[in-house]
Amino acid sequence: MAKTTGRESRQKNAKRADLLEAAQRAMAEHGTAVRLNQVAEHAGMTSGAILYHYPDLQDLLVDANRAGMERFYTDRLAALEGITDPAERLVVTITSGLPSGQDDEEVRLLCALGGEAARNTIYAVLLTALFDRQVAMYQTLLDTGQLQGVFHLSGDSITIARNLVALEDAYGYRIMASHPTLDHEAAAELILNYARLATQHPLPVERP
Repeated sequence: MAKTTGRESRQKNAKRADLLEAAQRAMAEHGTAVRLNQVAEHAGMTSGAILYHYPDLQDLLVDANRAGMERFYTDRLAALEGITDPAERLVVTITSGLPSGQDDEEVRLLCALGGEAARNTIYAVLLTALFDRQVAMYQTLLDTGQLQGVFHLSGDSITIARNLVALEDAYGYRIMASHPTLDHEAAAELILNYARLATQHPLPVERP
């Protein structure tokens, strides 16, 4: 049996990343009922070539959704590397959890999944897991800040964490729905206002 070389492995991973990105774009445009030929169009491949890598389209869509969600957990944790001040860490986390604008495809995809979750158990599980991971992320930030004497929480950390994630979701949806007075900056400041009350800390507006 021929061994897979490092170059072949990198090429395979790159192709997989391209397919996941194409599936995300297709779902953002066509919704969760996207068809194979629509994904193929975004990927610049034939339907048969996609099926070579993913024999089941549903597996590709699930992997694409899971990959898109990492922005709201893994990528946010990575953004905190090198930041030691709990207040600054909280501000960075809040501002990175909102859509960049109305054309944010990954958030549009999450909105589509939310509408489909009641009918699709897999999407419901993925969204529930993302919510719980984000809550845990915030809870760790809050507890650490309180232990260091920087925050003086107005309630238990899990309740505050859940409210922060819920506010992200709510304002994120309003941004995507083109609310005339809500953009990234305005929504971030509204969530920060709640965080200031919850932590009793005058959080800076945004990290420089």
